[in-house]
Amino acid sequence: MSIPEAVRSATGAGCGAPRHVAVIMDGNGRWAAQRGLPRREGHRRGVEALRRTVRAAGELGIRFLTIFSFSSENWSRPPAEISDLMGLLRRFIRNDLADLHKTNVKVRVIGEHRGLDPEIAKLLREAEELTRANTGLVLVVAFNYGSRQEIARAAQRLAAEVAAGRLAPEAITAELIGSQLDAPDLPDPDLIIRTSGEQRLSNFLLWQAAYSELVFVPIFWPEFDQAALEGAIAEYRRRERRFGGLAAAGAGT
Repeated sequence: MSIPEAVRSATGAGCGAPRHVAVIMDGNGRWAAQRGLPRREGHRRGVEALRRTVRAAGELGIRFLTIFSFSSENWSRPPAEISDLMGLLRRFIRNDLADLHKTNVKVRVIGEHRGLDPEIAKLLREAEELTRANTGLVLVVAFNYGSRQEIARAAQRLAAEVAAGRLAPEAITAELIGSQLDAPDLPDPDLIIRTSGEQRLSNFLLWQAAYSELVFVPIFWPEFDQAALEGAIAEYRRRERRFGGLAAAGAGT
């Protein structure tokens, strides 16, 4: 599909279009509070924003879209809010999965599966299994996910190999650690977007974000739409990715 003019015409030497975009969907509760609405309404509107974003990502030619849907730290929220969030997840998978499948979206899930409610774990497995052969946009759902925990799991697996005598400590490289992460076959994100104006990663893709471009947008997640995504991509395209190297000649230092 062609990239809309707003994205194609971004000026400067900059980057090409991002292949992998990751999103920290932040601000549902504050959006609701500003309007005198319950937090559950903010989360419900956040699901609508997710639908818009998945649709827009496909139209913009993005290959991978990773969403931070529920962190391992979110379990500390009030039980009623957790119940609301789990209910929205159930409805999203049951109501939207058929549409995602029909539009050739492939669902991947990263995060810790042990200890999850069996119904939730089953729904997540079903989403992956139904869409496994699809070849369009890859929607990566980070659920019960924390990046430090992901890295710790990778270290534990390598430590077990060392303890068993199958791996020498000096053989452990960055590439080997990366191969033990939750989805080692996926490329690192080119662009990470966080809504609500907060400027931190909050334990999201810390390893994979080493050379990602970060764009922080001031709007709350329920307000996010295709125009906001195009704006973040336009900002990304104005930047020059160096990956620790030097800029192109004449482009500064």
